[in-house]
Amino acid sequence: MDSGHPTEPDDPPRIRCAGITKTYPGVIASDNIALSIQPGEIHALLGENGAGKSTLMKILYGVIQPDAGQIWWDGKLITLNSPAQARQLGIGMVFQHFSLFETLTVAQNMELSLGKQNTGNRKSLAKRIRETAEQYGMPVDPDRYVHTLSTGERQRVEIIRCLIQNVRLLILDEPTSVLTPSEVDKLFIVLRRLSQEGCSILFISHKLHEVQALCHTATILRHGRITGQCTPKTTAPQAMARMMVGDNARLHTRYPNKTGREAALTVEQLSEPADHSFGTPLKGINFSALRGEILGIAGVAGNGQKELLSLLSGERRTTRKQSIQVADQPIGQWSPRQRRENGLCVVPEERLGRGAVPDMHLRDNALLTGFLQNTVTGGFVRNKRVTAFAHRIIEHFGVKTATSKAAAKSLSGGNLQKFIIGREILQRPEVLVCAHPTWGVDVGAANTIHEALIALRDAGAAIIVVSEDLDELFQISDRIGALCNGQLSPIKPTADVDLDEVGSWMAGLFTINDITITPASPTPENPEKNYAPEH
Repeated sequence: MDSGHPTEPDDPPRIRCAGITKTYPGVIASDNIALSIQPGEIHALLGENGAGKSTLMKILYGVIQPDAGQIWWDGKLITLNSPAQARQLGIGMVFQHFSLFETLTVAQNMELSLGKQNTGNRKSLAKRIRETAEQYGMPVDPDRYVHTLSTGERQRVEIIRCLIQNVRLLILDEPTSVLTPSEVDKLFIVLRRLSQEGCSILFISHKLHEVQALCHTATILRHGRITGQCTPKTTAPQAMARMMVGDNARLHTRYPNKTGREAALTVEQLSEPADHSFGTPLKGINFSALRGEILGIAGVAGNGQKELLSLLSGERRTTRKQSIQVADQPIGQWSPRQRRENGLCVVPEERLGRGAVPDMHLRDNALLTGFLQNTVTGGFVRNKRVTAFAHRIIEHFGVKTATSKAAAKSLSGGNLQKFIIGREILQRPEVLVCAHPTWGVDVGAANTIHEALIALRDAGAAIIVVSEDLDELFQISDRIGALCNGQLSPIKPTADVDLDEVGSWMAGLFTINDITITPASPTPENPEKNYAPEH
């Protein structure tokens, strides 16, 4: 569906910038950037990780100030000194790494960021949140604490926080990274409606088919410079990808499916209560991860993925130690360290804060889980060995950074993801549990990660990939299943199922032991519970 372009060519741009330059030690993040977005225009900003997209967005939102250049808002020259000033103008932004306080509720987060003058009292704010969430089909309970939300649910909170403002320019950084196809469709309905109402949208995504379906225009960045512009609806995704990453880049690859061997990890009758009032209890989950295969587990956010990951990683122990076994050893009561010592590595769903400590150097982040790689002897850290391990990760996975002493938070999302996944893969695990492996990364980085996972599989490891990106799961998984309402669907070879069947599993339409599983209806007390896509 084409939203059309609701403005006339002579209308002044909603926002325009020229000569925007920003330099950091050793790198020019933005190099003489010029950009113009009309009222009602949905404008895509494309580029590989580290191309300068995030820097430009932060400048337009007042988070950082450029070293040179000018910005005009509705034809008037302005200086953006802070996000608060940007919000007063009507600029809203959804960051790729969420800017939410985990110990506060959804409503408290919005009150803190928007101020009482914009939110009113707590009761009226909660009502606005519920009404906006219902209007746009993104259920959110304003009284839930953020730490109880899944990644996908936190994404909804960020979007709704912008929607309850009088937003005139909405900046979205990878907004669909953890959404299902049905949720993406609903989001696009929202964005098209905003466009028709005159709201400008700056849309950053590595999913080029989404850019083609949604955006009126696109600007491509590479190494901090604008390298091209195009009309996505008339430009093939392959052409846009090559403008982003170069003519020699290998794009979407289909990997041959493999049949696994013996079980490396077995889950038997895993039933655990929710660990908090908004959690999802797991009910009788059974599966085996086989050596030499990738097992994909799909599902809508909030249906038990977070709980399953914490039980597999050892962050949470099982009630029955036999519920999880590695090489026929019950590990349900083992600590994360014991599991690592027995060959189980984990890539968590959150890069910053879970996968890496933002303020620590890459070298020190390598040590966080790489302490078994001959980097610690007799309780003493072997600094040279840690540095060598960090350099191996950086070189082997093409992490773009000047030095291993760079802080984790200084890397782009895709480069940090490559570092975290590389850190786990280079430990040669027997079992790798990987959550959202290519969330928010460009096509080049995604290929690097997928190839590394396939190589680890072919070396005999068992890999479990938990993801909400069905395209990714169908691309790399050998077998696939889905979680809904804390229960696991049948698991079948990927070659024997299609998107519709897996989508129906995600909606709860499957049978286990002659019992048909259906998702519970949302309740006023917990409207987000078991929210599933329509198929």
